[in-house]
Amino acid sequence: MNGVTTLTTLAAYTTSTGEAVQFWVLGTVAVLGALATVLMKKAVHSALSLAGTMIVLAVFYLAQGAYFLGVVQIVVYTGAIMMLFLFVVMLVGITAADSLKETLKGQRWLAAGAGLGFGVLLIAGIANASIKNFQGLGQANAGGNVEGLASLIFTKYVWAFEITGALLITAAIGAMVLTHRERTEARATQRELAERRVREGKQITPLPAPGVYARNNAVDVPGLLPDGTVSELSVSPTLRGRGQYRDVSAEAVAKVAELEQRSEEASK
Repeated sequence: MNGVTTLTTLAAYTTSTGEAVQFWVLGTVAVLGALATVLMKKAVHSALSLAGTMIVLAVFYLAQGAYFLGVVQIVVYTGAIMMLFLFVVMLVGITAADSLKETLKGQRWLAAGAGLGFGVLLIAGIANASIKNFQGLGQANAGGNVEGLASLIFTKYVWAFEITGALLITAAIGAMVLTHRERTEARATQRELAERRVREGKQITPLPAPGVYARNNAVDVPGLLPDGTVSELSVSPTLRGRGQYRDVSAEAVAKVAELEQRSEEASK
């Protein structure tokens, strides 16, 4: 009996090769996803990174025997809440350009202080945690994983559970408030929009078309103005930014000069 007990104790404290590989691979993915959530410039990319991190956490739960938590992590958090977040981001509309103007004075310092305080509390909590004996999930899942989890949620952690539900409801109501905007002035008519464009000096007529050549794509060849120079408006700003267009003004001038010379020779 003592030998069996010793082997069971050693097995509880020993990590197998498969568990170690799983931890280091998935742990790396989870940390990279968490960093991407904070460092990504676009909110949609941050949400997708957070969804990946949540899926990795679900795999960890399943590997530790917490099957209900693993399924809830995927179905509820990743499949419902994160998709709701993506829907709200796309519904509200967040551009890639970040606004540097603060609507609330000092909010960045308050956010930094709150983050620092939370980090200190988290480090203090982890430092004071002490586990003398390996418990595992055998005792918690004695009556079933779902029953044990429900007993903890509705007894010991009922207050935290209710606060979390209130926060989620508040987030949903806030999303609806942000997406609903009352119109304070009448919609501008087509004539008023045209008059505004004229007063502001914007481009009234259609943009000049790009040059057309038989052996080239017309989109990447800028059109020429009467003086032979290139019209920047005839090429998409994206192609101009990438440098994916051909300046054919010199070739056009040379071709015109050649045609004029031939015309003069023919007239003689």
